[in-house]
Amino acid sequence: MNTATLDLYTPVKATLTKVIEESPTIKTFVLKPEQEFHFKTGQFIELAMEGIGEAPFTPSSSPLVSDQIEVTIMKAGFVTEKIHKLSEGAVLGIRGPYGRGYPLEEMYGKQVLVMGGGCGFAPIRSLLYNLEAEKDKIKKLTFCYGSKTPKDCIYKDYIDHLRAVDKFEVFRSVDKADETWEEREGVVTNLLDEIKINVEESVAVVVGPPIMMKFSVQKLLELGFPGHKILLSLEKNMSCGLGKCGHCMMGKYFVCKDGPVFTYEEIKDQPDIWK
Repeated sequence: MNTATLDLYTPVKATLTKVIEESPTIKTFVLKPEQEFHFKTGQFIELAMEGIGEAPFTPSSSPLVSDQIEVTIMKAGFVTEKIHKLSEGAVLGIRGPYGRGYPLEEMYGKQVLVMGGGCGFAPIRSLLYNLEAEKDKIKKLTFCYGSKTPKDCIYKDYIDHLRAVDKFEVFRSVDKADETWEEREGVVTNLLDEIKINVEESVAVVVGPPIMMKFSVQKLLELGFPGHKILLSLEKNMSCGLGKCGHCMMGKYFVCKDGPVFTYEEIKDQPDIWK
């Protein structure tokens, strides 16, 4: 069923079929909706627990799969803490999808540089699934991912998979390494010193904590990326998902309706974009 025919105010029931522990604070929840659920990579949903509340999340699964949806969630508040306590068989509600996703057509024929931090890997994974399926349409994909410690790195098996994909390359860093870590130590922007990329034929995607996004954008601008070729996924203060509550207003934009994917050029003059 095409989601355009669905009532975007009414949740679709979905059964929790699997819970995957990604890190001490992050879990992936695999859900089976009672009917097909379609979304575009970069769009978000509202995930609801009856009697508890709901919160916005960007799916971490492939948009090419409609009978199952995965949502990767960091325990960071009342609703997310309750969701983290759920077991297989629980029934939740999914509203959506909402917002503007990634403009994939602008990546075709180009090198794609993706920078992610922490749980920002979740929406990125959906994008990577999509681009892997269409890898013949891009020249190369470079993924730079950073986290606080090796234990905080998520999707470890998926990283191994990505490294085996033709045209894909992966670089990782952690703020604080331990004796098990064999990759880069330091902030994720340091990884840009290791890669070779032709800025003129490239598009950059940045997703992660606000401070990581701020310094990543600064570095990309220094490298010569124009603002219109830097794509950002923002989820700041989103609540209703419909542009009614006003919580996510950023200057003239509603992040939930006009985003959550923006070019840096679109929002660079808006107030408090990194808060």
